[in-house]
Amino acid sequence: MTMYTMRYVRGHIQVYDWKGNFLFSADSEREAREELRDYAESAA
Repeated sequence: MTMYTMRYVRGHIQVYDWKGNFLFSADSEREAREELRDYAESAA
């Protein structure tokens, strides 16, 4: 299972992988979770 970290930074959410590498940013946590789902599906 891949782990991700979400950080609230200056009004948006930044998403990082388990190594701390930046993946993408989103306007809300909901949007970030949706993009994570899409990201995980495309990586599979």
